[in-house]
Amino acid sequence: MRIGADTDGGDLDCPDEIRSTISCCLKATRSERPASFSLDNRVGRVTVSRRVRCSPQLAILALVLSFTLQAATQQIESIPVPGTKAFPESITSTSDGALFVGRLGDGGIVRVKPGTDESSVFVQPGASGSRSILGVFADEASSTLWACSNDLGALGGIATGSDTGSALKGFDLKTGNGKRSVLLPGSHAFCNDITVDARGSVYITDSANPVILKLSPGATTFEVFAEDSAFSPPQGGIGLDGIAFGSDDNLYVTTYTAGEFLRVEVKDGRAGRITTLSGNHHLQFPDALRTLSNNSFLLIEGSGRLDRVVITGGAFAVTPIHDGFVTPTSVTRIGTTAWVSEGQLAFFFDPSKKILSPSLPFRIYAVPLRKEDIK
Repeated sequence: MRIGADTDGGDLDCPDEIRSTISCCLKATRSERPASFSLDNRVGRVTVSRRVRCSPQLAILALVLSFTLQAATQQIESIPVPGTKAFPESITSTSDGALFVGRLGDGGIVRVKPGTDESSVFVQPGASGSRSILGVFADEASSTLWACSNDLGALGGIATGSDTGSALKGFDLKTGNGKRSVLLPGSHAFCNDITVDARGSVYITDSANPVILKLSPGATTFEVFAEDSAFSPPQGGIGLDGIAFGSDDNLYVTTYTAGEFLRVEVKDGRAGRITTLSGNHHLQFPDALRTLSNNSFLLIEGSGRLDRVVITGGAFAVTPIHDGFVTPTSVTRIGTTAWVSEGQLAFFFDPSKKILSPSLPFRIYAVPLRKEDIK
């Protein structure tokens, strides 16, 4: 049903029986001083004049309109990610509301059209030599979709793609065509997540080594931006993971297995003191970070939760927003909605679960945010 703002019955696009009811009652009240009632909704406001003798019909009409408006404005709660082995690992978005999801199992990057649940493969599996896609980050200033690519063929990852190591890939944000490919240094690197500063430099976390790497604009190789023993992965575990700049212009990272939240002070483009922050909650497998405001972030805990984290001095405070995800892996925000990718990664990494099937289709989920969540 289409309802125009502040309309009378003549602007309602509705069934004939409802239209005739409105017409009858409006005609009956034209010569008399009307009382009125209104029905408000996000898409508009309907005001209908009535007489007492018409109220039963209009009461029914109000209910019909109410239910119809609720259905018409119902938010999309989740969006399926194509691919029986998608295992979505990261998600990012652009200012027009488009979503981009990296696929760890099937490879490639999926794009969801703004404001819809229509998705399609935007970057093809194996494009520019890419393998399993982990972190993705939309850099609109350079019209580049950055992506972390890793060879996970031994675990059942994508077989196509020519890369045998870990690399940062750059794809055109409008076409999906390949633009850049830069290998990470070392033979056992693992590109995990990405952020970009105001100058266009790209920063990535290396989950296999205790380093944050930086790719300056125009550079063809990485430099080590920050290195610290606090970044080191424990034996058999995962080290650095999420990464994002705070509103104080410092860089913040998480360590997945150890569950730490750390700050790297940044001055004149250089790394300074590195601090492990204390918190009011022990983080369980902290993953992706996305900047909010006033030095706060959206944070994913791989144990199943989306949080809001606020930094104050050398400490952080965690407020849970939504729980119950099956290995959530990343988050992005569009307006007052957080979109969370559910990776179900145990079915990919845990050998004991290889014979089991994840819940299909894989999905990303919409989480409404309150004002206090994003301030």
